[in-house]
Amino acid sequence: MPIKTGDQYIERIDRQKINIWYKGVRIEGPLSKHPAFQGLIQTQAEMYNMQCDEQYLAQMTYPSPETGEPVGLSFLPPKNAEDLQRRRKMIELWSGKHHGFLGRSPDYMNTAIMSLFTAADILEDLNPKYAENLRKYYAYCRDHDITLSHAFIQPQASKISGQIDATEDSIAAKVVEINDEGMIVTGAFMMATQGATCDEMLVFPSPSPSFIDDDNPFAFAFAVPNDLPGMTFFCRESYAASSLYDHPLSSRYEEMDTLVIFDRVLVPHDRIFYYGDEVYCARLFDESHFHTHMAHQIITRYIAKTEFFLGVLESLAEEQNSVFDPYSFQQISRIIAFLETFKALRLASEIGASPDKFGYLIPDKGPLLASTIHFSEFYPEMVEMVQKLSSSGLIMIPSESDFISSVGSYLSQYLKGNVSDAWYRNALFRLAWELGAGAFGGRQTQFERLFFGNSQTLAFRMYNSYDNHEYFRQIIHEFIASQNPRTDSTS
Repeated sequence: MPIKTGDQYIERIDRQKINIWYKGVRIEGPLSKHPAFQGLIQTQAEMYNMQCDEQYLAQMTYPSPETGEPVGLSFLPPKNAEDLQRRRKMIELWSGKHHGFLGRSPDYMNTAIMSLFTAADILEDLNPKYAENLRKYYAYCRDHDITLSHAFIQPQASKISGQIDATEDSIAAKVVEINDEGMIVTGAFMMATQGATCDEMLVFPSPSPSFIDDDNPFAFAFAVPNDLPGMTFFCRESYAASSLYDHPLSSRYEEMDTLVIFDRVLVPHDRIFYYGDEVYCARLFDESHFHTHMAHQIITRYIAKTEFFLGVLESLAEEQNSVFDPYSFQQISRIIAFLETFKALRLASEIGASPDKFGYLIPDKGPLLASTIHFSEFYPEMVEMVQKLSSSGLIMIPSESDFISSVGSYLSQYLKGNVSDAWYRNALFRLAWELGAGAFGGRQTQFERLFFGNSQTLAFRMYNSYDNHEYFRQIIHEFIASQNPRTDSTS
């Protein structure tokens, strides 16, 4: 089937028999009706409906090269500047829908599997079957509009065990057996965001070293449906709420993070993308330009989220008659400056795009990686701006039920603002509270700080991707050498 509707997305999620636990109780019944997932699933259903709407169809889809039916544009491997821009415009539409709050919106993992597909050729040397599996799986996701999540990170205990324990004793994620049906995997993965609200999961851990002569059991990548026997999901506490008024963000955009346990899970042979040689982990990420393609999707989300914060700050300043207060316009101007910076970095990445060895167009990685460093540092600053500009208004915020109670007329009389009635003014401050003081906002801040890695990882990725270190050192060497009187100017 081609692109799916929102109803089809919900039906698929509800049809799965996922083994998922929340607060010590296994969740039974449809996830779309569970309070922890209902709002997010409805939001993503609306996003899937957008791509089926005649108004957006041409902007969000392209004909499948295999079936000719419309498929999502975020699956498109760009081969020219037009492809790159079409992908970005489609991502802008979905980012505008969720205002940048969905870090794992479907286009994120669509981009991930697309990028890995572009480098499938490198797997031919390891095993041609792996290359074929990756190509076919990408086509399957594209032509069936599969909603993907991913599991890359292992718990600390697993990482340490992979480094110090013998292979048979290690609790690091590993292949424990290979048979005629496939490989059997055991291990744990954390931060599988939206692991429960997807069709399938891409599992691709950084492998621990192996000191045996045979294939490294810690080195593998595969994708499976998330309701296979042996898979267990543990949820963190949900921040979701039912009232759109009281919790305008968490009621729509709360993405559940999960710990996923694989207890002797059978992965079919046709779902294995590589196994045994840890070199191919780094090669797939590097030669697919994984982080560059992902950063091109991410920067568009950054822009949408920065625009949302700008709107909140502008609205708070207007509501409190402080638009021309020095603190207000300085902070608002700072957000505008960063917003224009992110737009310029994205444009620079597209203008500087160049083809890779496989014939796919790769955005210039420098501007994109720079954006990941800037946003991880700037996001907490925007949150603090909301906190300070809201002042005590961030604290005294009645609920929706107060307004419709028998004494709600008091609130309407005494809580009205400079430019709006009490109901709207209170709604604005409830929004500011979720951003700056609520549990949802706290998780968002931590999420954005570490979204693409910690500060050291981001810095190393930026430094390691830059090709001009020697050039800039040489400028200084020559400058200093020119001051040496012993240097022969004629030589």
